[in-house]
Amino acid sequence: MITDTHTHLYSEQFDEDRDVMIARAKEVGVSRFFIPAIDSSYTDRMFELEKNYPNDVYLMMGLHPTSVKENYQEELAHVKEWIDQREFCAIGEIGIDLYWDKTFLKQQQEAFRTQIQWAKEKNLPIVIHCREAFDEIFEVLELEKGDDLRGIFHCFTGTLEQAQKAISYNMKLGIGGVVTFKNGKIDKFLNEIDLEHIVLETDSPYLAPTPFRGKRNESSYIELVVGKLVDIYGKTFEEISQITTENSKAVFGI
Repeated sequence: MITDTHTHLYSEQFDEDRDVMIARAKEVGVSRFFIPAIDSSYTDRMFELEKNYPNDVYLMMGLHPTSVKENYQEELAHVKEWIDQREFCAIGEIGIDLYWDKTFLKQQQEAFRTQIQWAKEKNLPIVIHCREAFDEIFEVLELEKGDDLRGIFHCFTGTLEQAQKAISYNMKLGIGGVVTFKNGKIDKFLNEIDLEHIVLETDSPYLAPTPFRGKRNESSYIELVVGKLVDIYGKTFEEISQITTENSKAVFGI
């Protein structure tokens, strides 16, 4: 059993072949798909996906940092409305992204911290999006750290020191296609991080692993990530799959 802890299966990029794509993932052993939110424009698509795959997908709710714009308060109200109405597996993906635009940094920080506090109230994990914002993310986590804070540092691309710091805040590291990139760097030190701190993800349709880099990613490609971790950790494919799935259960409680 393999768990993809981060996949946007509702993406428009899968509209032509979603069922076939999910079937391919199941063929390689992926049986658990955790679905991050982006903003209100995708909520209906997420619920439709859940309706069609009730035994396979687990939905998160949250406001993605790149969707924090002038109307971010309305978007946060949308998140709050839904988490008060029904169950979700996590608050995510949330965080700070300074790659595309720094205009709304203050609002991103506020949205991030607000959603962390909601996660604590609901006893839910968080799933963090961090792009060119490690210092800013850690600043917020330092304010919110405690036994009630847990989650996943999605698409981890930092240094060994940053990995250890993320773990100190009770975060697992989400490892995906980047670990297979020649210039991905994390493969150089990952063996210094105990496997108990690692979960698998694809972030599909984004960040396809080598040799599909630059093409549409999909959940079946997670076997290439497992294959790379087999080399890094010197364990079998089955061991990597089992340990990382158990780690995902520890985070999500399911």
